Amino acid sequence: MWEVVVARAAAPSVVGVVVAVGIAVGVVGVTPAWRVARFVVTLAHEGGHALAAVLTGRRLAGIRVHSDTSGLTLSRGRPRGPGMVLTAAAGYPAPGLLGLAGVWLTVEGHAVAVAAGLGVLLLVALVLVRNVVGALVVLGTAAVLVGGLLLLPSGVGSALPLVLCLVLVAGAVRSAVELGATRRRGRGTSDADALARLTHVPAALWVAAFVAVTAAAAVATALVLGLLGLVR
Repeated sequence: MWEVVVARAAAPSVVGVVVAVGIAVGVVGVTPAWRVARFVVTLAHEGGHALAAVLTGRRLAGIRVHSDTSGLTLSRGRPRGPGMVLTAAAGYPAPGLLGLAGVWLTVEGHAVAVAAGLGVLLLVALVLVRNVVGALVVLGTAAVLVGGLLLLPSGVGSALPLVLCLVLVAGAVRSAVELGATRRRGRGTSDADALARLTHVPAALWVAAFVAVTAAAAVATALVLGLLGLVR
């Protein structure tokens, strides 16, 4: 089994990459589809908070994904300090960075490892979720991923992990941009507002930082895919 996971596969063709990018942009850009895809982006967002909490020594209590596509990560520890700042800051960059890593590995011929890695992350998320909506998001994502790999023609099914990673990259950018619009409507409960209270850096600067990091991940993803096109 391990040999299958780490074995190198053919990199996706230029046509396959273009189709995958088109699907991902369509999913994120079309509002009805985005309302569904955002649940997955939120799950990755909360996973970023959870990972940062663990790495900074906080006690992770679980994550929640709500029916309005918002989320919450529960952890215990000092209410202030570097650990809390890193935990609060990790959410918005996480989907884009995860997606970028998956795209890069796929281009390098490790599509099977990407699919396996996503499966492991979904299993961990299922253990961590503390509400029904969150569990449904995890199970639904796993069903699409596994079902596509098993039921669709091999060339189509194997492209699903790439599409999912691209949705994470594009969705991270849209989420960060939407955060700015949400704050302008007067809501003060976002990660940027929490970071402003923790660091005394204006929330608007944190929003700008989130947009910059997610946009950088998107540009890096485009470069990775562009290099593939040049090579082929």
